[in-house]
Amino acid sequence: MATKQAPDKAAMYTASDIQVLEGLEGVRKRPGMYIGGTGNDGLHHLIYEIVDNGVDEFMAGECTKVSINILEDGIVRVADDGRGIPIDIHPKTGISAVETVMTTLHAGGKFGGKAYTVSGGLHGVGASIVNALSSSLRVEVYRDGEMHHQEFSRGKRTTDLISEPVDMFSKETSGTIISFVPDPKIFRAINYDFGMLTKRFKEMAYLNKGLEINFRSDWHSDLQPNNHVTYLFKGGISQYVSDLNENRSVLHKDPIYIESQINGTKVEAALQYNDNYTEFVFSFANCINTEEGGTHLTGFRSALTRVINDYARKQSLIKNSDPNLSGEDTREGLTAVISVKLTDPEFEGQTKNKLGNPEIRNQVETAVSDALRIYLEDHPQDAKRIIDKCLISQKAREAARKARDLIIRKNAMDGGSLPGKLADCSDKNPENCELYLVEGQSAGGTAKMGRDRNWQAILPLKGKILNVEKAREDKMLAHEEIVALTVAMGAGLGEEFDLEKLRYHRIIIMTDADVDGAHIRTLLLTFFFRHMNPLITNGNLYIALPPLYRVGATNKAKWAYSDEEKDQLVAQASGRRSKTAIPIQRYKGLGEMSAEQLWETTLDPEKRTLLQVAQGDALEADQTFSLLMGELVEPRRDFIQSHALEVQDLDV
Repeated sequence: MATKQAPDKAAMYTASDIQVLEGLEGVRKRPGMYIGGTGNDGLHHLIYEIVDNGVDEFMAGECTKVSINILEDGIVRVADDGRGIPIDIHPKTGISAVETVMTTLHAGGKFGGKAYTVSGGLHGVGASIVNALSSSLRVEVYRDGEMHHQEFSRGKRTTDLISEPVDMFSKETSGTIISFVPDPKIFRAINYDFGMLTKRFKEMAYLNKGLEINFRSDWHSDLQPNNHVTYLFKGGISQYVSDLNENRSVLHKDPIYIESQINGTKVEAALQYNDNYTEFVFSFANCINTEEGGTHLTGFRSALTRVINDYARKQSLIKNSDPNLSGEDTREGLTAVISVKLTDPEFEGQTKNKLGNPEIRNQVETAVSDALRIYLEDHPQDAKRIIDKCLISQKAREAARKARDLIIRKNAMDGGSLPGKLADCSDKNPENCELYLVEGQSAGGTAKMGRDRNWQAILPLKGKILNVEKAREDKMLAHEEIVALTVAMGAGLGEEFDLEKLRYHRIIIMTDADVDGAHIRTLLLTFFFRHMNPLITNGNLYIALPPLYRVGATNKAKWAYSDEEKDQLVAQASGRRSKTAIPIQRYKGLGEMSAEQLWETTLDPEKRTLLQVAQGDALEADQTFSLLMGELVEPRRDFIQSHALEVQDLDV
């Protein structure tokens, strides 16, 4: 319960203490409320907001092309060939419509439903937000045979709207060009990420079939001539799914494409099954990537599970006495894209990660159910292959459940004991502890002797673990090394993985510096990516970097972690010793080191080098693992041949 303040203290809090921020001052005061933050994501959000306006024009049928250019000096220039922002006087504000849009929150053509049926953007506040957070901004509008331009700084106009005639060849030209410089007073660093931007623009082009998006960045001059891309996908999201499955063996040649208009909502979906074991489904609402899903994704999944079960029972592919396929069974090996475009989207949170409109679930469920039922009936061979895969998935999932239960029961019968070959640490606080996954029994034994027993645990791994990219979960759970690793970490697998139960907050992969060591490291990374992904996204996974060479006499030896570093050490030592040969020892295996050397180079936190495993683009990571570790040989061979000359430090 709050205690009552003394009158003199209470009197200190009056109406004068309530601050009223006018215009766009609130945006500059709290930019994170509008763009999510002032780091790289927030910086890129400014570009997306202006590009979204061009995409809105395309969705309204008034635009064919959006061009983005980051100039060498960091100015961002976005142009579209839409109708151009209106320039006449706004009846409510008394100033031009273009100035109203650029300086007033919640001013735009996205609210009345007349100019735009659907739209992306931050609920119509995009242009004014960008203006508020830019040190300078210039807008150019081409319409009615004239070019109109106006300039702003930090949300306030610095010039009046100026109109100029255009030459006779440009009189039919229409559109908007916005050039801006993100304010260095707001953004800690101006660092445009070419890969992140191209990914977003490519995504937009897939979701709007027929829209051309050009992106050029002179800021990234080091990437020339690869700093310019053009995206135009006439196949839309169906082509998106085909491209996602490019390196996978598919069960049916073409994606199943669904398109429907229900009560003003446009529903699009494309799906295709492959022989992989991973589900990859992406959902969008008004071209916004809803990474946390929402009602549209729920409707899609519900329809998929129900229709497949209904068809399978109708065709007697599932016996009356057998249970239905679960949602997980029907989504194994599924690649799909769901896109809805609606008038009044309700997003949870300003960053639009989850769609909340309750009516969308039924609309998507109806559209997908009707179209998928027709497809299965018209394509019985494809339907049989899909359902056969679902049934195999069901059996494997049940076998995996039994294997997981067996592991849990065995653990309980053993008193919750850890794997016998695990040398655990004495500290039980996970924040202080780390687990080394060491290649081979010999190196494991050396590491056990060289470690600090208080907080370092060692788990030796025998040989190469299973390639989980080619194996279902039931087979994976029968693999001795994977079981030992899972039990030692204590956090479970897959959807049941729980970071809160992780026994060590640093999991460190330590393998030999040769081809076999690199292969074992890749197999482990594949396992963690597929079945313990939060370990990567939360920053708990590391790779130890043991030295390649020891240079110099025993009492004065130095360690080299690369050929370049070795050459530098040899050159330095040669300057001091003109005649005597410099001793150089190449380490290929961790077992070649003594316990003291292993501590000094790879275990001692004061001297060791650890590489933290990070996940940038999850989609790109998925495609890379599928390419390099999957079943198809030809794409992998093509990749190796095209990148063969880029290989360095090849050890065969």
